[in-house]
Amino acid sequence: MLFLLIVIFAVFIFEYINGFHDAANAIATVVSTRVLSPRSAVLMAAAFNLFGALSGEAVAKTVGAGLVDTTYVTSLTILCAMLAGICWNLLTWWTGLPTSSSHALIGGLCGAALGSANGKWSVIKWSVHKVDAAGKVVYDGLFPKVIVPMISSPIAGLAIGFCLMMLIFVLVRSWRLSTVNRTFSKLQLFSAAYMGWGHGFADAQKTMGIIALATFTATKAGKLEHLPWFLAFLYTPTFQIHTWIKFACAAVMAAGTWAGGWRIIRTLGHKMVSLKPVHGFAAEATGATILLVAGQLGMPVSTTHAITTSIMGVGLAKRPGALDTELVERIVWAWIFTIPATMGLAYVFFRMLHLFIAV
Repeated sequence: MLFLLIVIFAVFIFEYINGFHDAANAIATVVSTRVLSPRSAVLMAAAFNLFGALSGEAVAKTVGAGLVDTTYVTSLTILCAMLAGICWNLLTWWTGLPTSSSHALIGGLCGAALGSANGKWSVIKWSVHKVDAAGKVVYDGLFPKVIVPMISSPIAGLAIGFCLMMLIFVLVRSWRLSTVNRTFSKLQLFSAAYMGWGHGFADAQKTMGIIALATFTATKAGKLEHLPWFLAFLYTPTFQIHTWIKFACAAVMAAGTWAGGWRIIRTLGHKMVSLKPVHGFAAEATGATILLVAGQLGMPVSTTHAITTSIMGVGLAKRPGALDTELVERIVWAWIFTIPATMGLAYVFFRMLHLFIAV
């Protein structure tokens, strides 16, 4: 039981870091366009993170039960997954690169599961099809739920951001510049709130799934027998996203967002492309909509990928040479290496720690 509490605490540390690591996703544009002060923007993002985190659980179920064979998952597996994700997030936060916390978590989970299965790659659910209650065939697993969206969501962000920005240019072409700035300064308040909600909706669900998996596997292994009454909420005979898990993850993410993530905010909001309120509105509306659609489909899409490529698309619509291509290249390479790097870290952590910890 004590080890399970340590694991849950590690998940909360990851969630807190996710909050400040990915705070830029929701507020970089609204800060860089000077529509809100950094403090006001962070407060708004934290509040809407909370609302978003309580809005669904499809992604949580995918992460917790749809990516790896839970037969091989132990509390140590989850701890190693979290350690890998935490290390990667801190490294990329320190260097100011907007990489995906979602993919860090997923890579860590796959790598740790691979370690606990003694290198059996079959532990990873690559692609599984099943029939839902309505008789419809649905696909689960790493390929349809992670790899395909990992490629398609950045493309969608780039294309939709570009098209939306071009449409707005057509609609406001006869407006005075002061009118455009004034109008979209107000509209950006709504789009930034929408993006904050999308961040909570997409990212908090992933750690909800991990905690549900941790309590489920600990219960199944008989580690939670004879719990004291005040810890009875940990007992989970079936995989389920309990209400306490939702509120705890939502609150921790909101707290992390409140702590801020100024290094990455500078990268997204200032270095990659120069933004005005109209550009910020288009980017945030695009990114949040991608998160909403993907979340409804149970796809753990990267918040970072969605908003970053939306900003890129908006920048290209502004003018073809608006992007800092060298910075964009660094970001893309960091995206490519996130899952392999965290898989490797988690695998090494497990192979080392299982020699000393029996759970």
